[in-house]
Amino acid sequence: MTDALPEPKVARQPRVFNIDDPSIVGRQVAEHTVASGPQTNDDNSAATLATDSGAGISRGFGWIGLLVSAVTGLAVLAAGLWFMRFVSIAIGRDDWVGWTALALLGIGGLAAAVILLRETVGLWRLGRLAGLRAQAVAALDAKDFKAEQSVIGQLTSLYKGRADLAWGLSRFREHQGDVRDPGDLLALADRELIEPLDGQARRIVLRSSKRVAAVTALSPLALIAVGFVAVENLRMMRTLASLYGGRPGAIGALRLAKLVVGHLIATGGVALTDDLLGQFVGQDVLRRLSSRLGEGAFNGALTARLGTAAIDVIRPLPFIEAAPVRARDFVAELFRKTPAGTTRSEAKSN
Repeated sequence: MTDALPEPKVARQPRVFNIDDPSIVGRQVAEHTVASGPQTNDDNSAATLATDSGAGISRGFGWIGLLVSAVTGLAVLAAGLWFMRFVSIAIGRDDWVGWTALALLGIGGLAAAVILLRETVGLWRLGRLAGLRAQAVAALDAKDFKAEQSVIGQLTSLYKGRADLAWGLSRFREHQGDVRDPGDLLALADRELIEPLDGQARRIVLRSSKRVAAVTALSPLALIAVGFVAVENLRMMRTLASLYGGRPGAIGALRLAKLVVGHLIATGGVALTDDLLGQFVGQDVLRRLSSRLGEGAFNGALTARLGTAAIDVIRPLPFIEAAPVRARDFVAELFRKTPAGTTRSEAKSN
């Protein structure tokens, strides 16, 4: 018997096909399965175990989170229902308990309404200061004299009736009619109305910086120092806003703090605090000082930087004629003993 001759191999002709064709994909999977051989039971069990364990962990965490959320929601709902039931029962009584509960409920509702109204008005006042500054900058850039007059009308209406600005308002009205060139009207207002407020703002920032530096250096606990620094900085910003005509509430002060921090980040002012501190004591001297004194100096300089940033954010006019308030002006005076309410020029003259 003769062996059969092998059939001659025929060269495949090139042809066009779609790579997404299901028949081609199925054929490739089948060829790969035949070439690699069937998987063993160990391989299948290992892959199944890994998949099941990962899915089990994710499912476990999901059920735990769902349980915690459900229990928390039930607790809040129970507390609310208990409070509502207690109030309804107390109000429904005809004795002194019911009248007392009704009076307390009325006082609480009135206080909540007043607080909400004050916060709304405070936020509106902060927005008005920001709007005045934006209008003033636009008028200066466009050299629009009528736009400057509109800004001046809003500014004088804002500061009308303030005893500390009565003399500045009278001087401004005396010279207001003599101004004809664009830009000079806002420069006059900056010099006569806003610059005196800048002097008061400098004293506010200096006092807060000294308080922060002293408490940080003398506080026995770091937690107390951190809490005081946060409260003092918020109080300083709120006082500055009230000085320039903002008078924000608690929510307004938090919003102002957010704007000030955003301004610092945008201008890179936080990185300048080390330079300010270096100008005050120098690197060699700072190493020889105690760590508490160094922390006090740093926190005082940081408070001064936050105060200057707050002035930039709150001020209704940009710095035109008045000298800008800089943080390095406060660093040299942080640990200098000056009487309360004394300005820098008065301290030098004394």
